[in-house]
Amino acid sequence: MTGHIRPAASADLDAAADVLARAFADYPWTRWALPVDDYSQRLREVQRLYLAHALEHGIVLVDDRVRAVAAFLPPGCPAPAEATQRRIVELHGSRLSALTQAATPAAPSGSWTLETVGVDPDHQGEGLGTAVVAGGLALIDEEGGPVALETSDERNVRLYERLGFSTAATTTIPHGPIVWSMHRGAGQRVAIRG
Repeated sequence: MTGHIRPAASADLDAAADVLARAFADYPWTRWALPVDDYSQRLREVQRLYLAHALEHGIVLVDDRVRAVAAFLPPGCPAPAEATQRRIVELHGSRLSALTQAATPAAPSGSWTLETVGVDPDHQGEGLGTAVVAGGLALIDEEGGPVALETSDERNVRLYERLGFSTAATTTIPHGPIVWSMHRGAGQRVAIRG
């Protein structure tokens, strides 16, 4: 039973950031992109900053008990505020140079982006990740528009394929993770089995 999926509120952001920090604790991209020292604290704060930006400009969905979260940004979304960008740079610290040199293919023009999705490790495998992503895709489908995402965990590729995404490119980051760039066409509705 996945529970009720709803839009996140500002009051949910701390709990949602905690979920993402736990879910991404061993994720290849964040392990590569953030310094080892104070990794957990840096990861949680980066996630909190990005979630606040997505809440202001896009779609953030959670389940009723905030065990899962997904964040989407629309095409043409503004960059985070200058103070937020400065803090993000500080949090990436010594990894910033490698991060800014990492290149993956651009998303198709006019695409929404699935920026992040995570499920508390104690509740993975219960369908919560699929539910929050499918909820966001349903909202985007109402407006019509493609959706793009990147993942650096091959296990996620099959989840996203079930949701209508296909792999557009696979990029090996020098001295870093492999990144799968995936796209989903506008209005590509997929029936999700519960």
